[in-house]
Amino acid sequence: MARMKAGDLLILGREASGQFIRPIRFRVIRVLDWITYDGWVWLDGYQLDDRGDAVARRSIFVMEEGLRSAPAPVTIGQPGRKRVPSRRVTA
Repeated sequence: MARMKAGDLLILGREASGQFIRPIRFRVIRVLDWITYDGWVWLDGYQLDDRGDAVARRSIFVMEEGLRSAPAPVTIGQPGRKRVPSRRVTA
């Protein structure tokens, strides 16, 4: 995987670390510059739900080789808001 940056969306499964029995979606805030073993990296970011909303902030220790890019979630409109036509008063 190419160099990660803030905003990258990843899928983390067992290939990345044994802690991820079920894969999770993760949005990177930053790559921490902590000393690690070769091929491993600390990431700071948010675990996402199925809609792409953040449910937990986490710092995780993963193998770079096991990281997979995830497609961005599709959002249509703003949830909970209805489009109301504007009514202009003309004189």
